[in-house]
Amino acid sequence: MKLNDIRDNSGSTKVRKRVGRGIGSGTGKTAGRGYKGQKSRSGVAIKGFEGGQMPLHRRLPKRGFKNIFAKDFNVINLDDVQKAVDAGKLSAGDVVTVAKLVETGVVRRAKDGVRLLGRGELTTKLSFEIEGASKTAVEAVEKAGGSVKISGGEVAAD
Repeated sequence: MKLNDIRDNSGSTKVRKRVGRGIGSGTGKTAGRGYKGQKSRSGVAIKGFEGGQMPLHRRLPKRGFKNIFAKDFNVINLDDVQKAVDAGKLSAGDVVTVAKLVETGVVRRAKDGVRLLGRGELTTKLSFEIEGASKTAVEAVEKAGGSVKISGGEVAAD
């Protein structure tokens, strides 16, 4: 086999049809679109239309709802906080707030606040002023000698 012998398998590629190139080509004048009407124009797509049959999106039942009052919290675990302490971003005795976590780069943006969860282990004494925490997280922080102050919320059960 030589490099100049290499080619695609027969039938694997298709030659593009050039439309609107004279009546002799067979696809001249109307370019295979027929005459008049919405579908002969450019930029038209009739999405979801199934020829008069009830469209799928109307045949299926509606389910659930979107709570417009739901809070979107940053979720942070104890091991994430401990990594930040080990990296020198947070120090023992610090008051950990949303602003502090954003400033140190532990969380990316403030959203509606921070919710502390109990995965991992905390060995440093820290006091938290955050929007939410799980019971196991609060117990672990208090075990390490710190405190958790929840603003505008309660400690949720795991």
